[in-house]
Amino acid sequence: MILCIDSGNSRIKWGVHGDGGWLESGVLDHPDVEQLEVLTRRFPQATRVMLANVAGDAVRVSIRQAIAACRLELNEANSAPAAGGVVNLYESPGRLGVDRWCALIGARRLTSAPCVVVMAGTATTIDSLDGDGRFLGGFILPGLDLMRRSLARDTAALPLAAGIYCAWPRCTDDAITSGCIEAQVGAIERAVARLDNGATCLLSGGAAIVIGEHLGIQHRRVDNLVLEGLLGLAGNLPA
Repeated sequence: MILCIDSGNSRIKWGVHGDGGWLESGVLDHPDVEQLEVLTRRFPQATRVMLANVAGDAVRVSIRQAIAACRLELNEANSAPAAGGVVNLYESPGRLGVDRWCALIGARRLTSAPCVVVMAGTATTIDSLDGDGRFLGGFILPGLDLMRRSLARDTAALPLAAGIYCAWPRCTDDAITSGCIEAQVGAIERAVARLDNGATCLLSGGAAIVIGEHLGIQHRRVDNLVLEGLLGLAGNLPA
């Protein structure tokens, strides 16, 4: 049994895998990181913990302390030139965000077709994976909420929009909301168009539902792609 932890910019997502499937998953706010100790006691059969952390050193230390209390082995993932069926063509492979790296490995576990891997969270990342498992490169955009907040923060007259999506927006709130969504889906659709015919799109993250509603291409929403990648990396570790 393996506990996988995705420590992101906004929240900590976790999942427990055993008996061939995910047994349970959930989300914690960063101030509640100590709840990981309670979680590990609920699953005493767990043999190791896999961690992907992009939330900084303080959160990493807090997670390690919570896990250490239960004397479980913790393995922290790091981006590498190759792993889990994925070849990393980043100029400096180790500088690729570990959440993006794990999401790519998770995607490769789910499909061998060329695909665009979208993580729609605080930031939106749009990464391209060819049919041979090569990570070709990707884009980073502000996430939907971050786009809206930046317009409200850095302009004198624009509000923190609470509008709805419209094909022809006729008020400022709708214009901002629709523009932010169009920017996201447009970037995703262009990335898919660059890949071979038959390319698919895997969509994950907190804004996946909203973005998916407006995509004009076939796509598949997958919860917790990072956890899937961590599980793949766990399979490559010594028993």
